[in-house]
Amino acid sequence: MPTPAPIPYDHLPEVAELTVESDDIRHGERKPEAQVYNGWGMTGQNLSPHLRWSGAPEGTKSYAVTCFDPDAPTGSGFWHWVLFDIPAGVSELPTGAGTAPEFKGLPAGARHARNDFNAKQYDGAAPPPGHPHRYIFAVHALGVETLGLESDTPPAVVGFNITANTLARGYIAPVYET
Repeated sequence: MPTPAPIPYDHLPEVAELTVESDDIRHGERKPEAQVYNGWGMTGQNLSPHLRWSGAPEGTKSYAVTCFDPDAPTGSGFWHWVLFDIPAGVSELPTGAGTAPEFKGLPAGARHARNDFNAKQYDGAAPPPGHPHRYIFAVHALGVETLGLESDTPPAVVGFNITANTLARGYIAPVYET
């Protein structure tokens, strides 16, 4: 297997580090079928993973959670999940919080932007055969209560606004290949 490229956050302005943990996924380990897409030839359960975080700095007013595949053969990666305006008092999302149509445990006020499947939800791994892809589940502590964006905002624009307001960030990056 070729040496993977650096995690895409390495080129962004340095910020404090959040601790991110999960009962469902592990950094560097194979993503479970529960978090794999159900479509495009995949037969996963398409459940967003449990995530919990700690260590947010003073001044944190909200959070965003993203899942990005930098290894997708698109030239620009692939957004699997873009969730923002999570209230500052929240420090955990249960399994399935980003999964439509139930969104079980999604905090009041949290908003989904479109992902690259053109859906406002979590959609799991669906890589083409060939090599492992990294799925970067990042939690961003933000210095604003709301990004002031609509849910139809493209994921790259939401990502730009997340980066501009990030006080701290942490991530877990499981891998998956077919």
